[in-house]
Amino acid sequence: MTAPAQIDISVVVPVFNEAESLPELAREIRDVCARIGKSYEILFIDDGSWDDTFAILGKLRQEDSRIRVVRFRKNFGQTAALAAGFDRARGEIILTLDADLQNDPADFPLLLAKLGEGYDIVSGWRQKRKDRFVTRRLPSILANKLISWITGVKLHDYGCTLKAFRKDVIKNIRLYGELHRFIPAIASKMGVSVAEVKVNHRPRRHGKSKYNIFRAVKVILDLLTVKFLLSYSTRPLQIFGVFGIVSLLAGGLISIWLSYERLILRIASANRPLLLLAILLIVIGIQFITLGLLAEIMVRAYHEAAHQPTYFIREVLDDEAERRPDDTRS
Repeated sequence: MTAPAQIDISVVVPVFNEAESLPELAREIRDVCARIGKSYEILFIDDGSWDDTFAILGKLRQEDSRIRVVRFRKNFGQTAALAAGFDRARGEIILTLDADLQNDPADFPLLLAKLGEGYDIVSGWRQKRKDRFVTRRLPSILANKLISWITGVKLHDYGCTLKAFRKDVIKNIRLYGELHRFIPAIASKMGVSVAEVKVNHRPRRHGKSKYNIFRAVKVILDLLTVKFLLSYSTRPLQIFGVFGIVSLLAGGLISIWLSYERLILRIASANRPLLLLAILLIVIGIQFITLGLLAEIMVRAYHEAAHQPTYFIREVLDDEAERRPDDTRS
């Protein structure tokens, strides 16, 4: 079996019930990629659509062999669709966008140009967003400020799917739940460089939005996960241990004070809420420390069993690297 030809660009498009948009979207992507002048492929990930999405994707595939289609058995969500696209992408650079025609493929050259300046991830910023202010734009503004503050990765628009990634970066990121919007923040633990460019955002022409204001709750919960992954994924005892020690100290100090009152001042301690609080704090402190130790064991077992590195290398300059058989330097 011959190895697949080298591809410069992979365009990954998660799709869920966007049958009306697909022919025009595929045409726009092909036109832009043709002008860029690099080899490309388009991966459509059908995330369990129940309309005519898959039938239309099948016709598009027959018309152009550069179009590849993956169909999920059911709706697993946008994060799973992007993960499937990343796993199957063969391009050195991976571009992503939504299938609803609101992201403009004409912005691909802007992303690629910024990536060419040495960045590893380039994210789109929908500065003039064509969505309702109260239900979409206002929650997004607040969420972006909160995410930037907590993760330390300053972006104006985490929710924009229009992004560009280097293959060696995105292939090392495993996505679960609904973490797709946090990819730049998750990748920051690898020491990658992230940039942002202003992109065009168009009004929705077909169908209806899959988003609503209640997804803000999920964003907050996912943000807690990301913060833990960024700061404590390899040293969980440091977060659980801090809470445990604080709780133990507080409970211990209250116990000492109650002992002083009982032994010296002869004040009865029975049936006092303060005594119950001291016992509770001591028990909670022991539980937090125990939980941290168990988490440390689990983290080490995970990294050993899954061969997950605790560091990421950009490049190596040594004799062994220069003798590699896959060295392609001229």
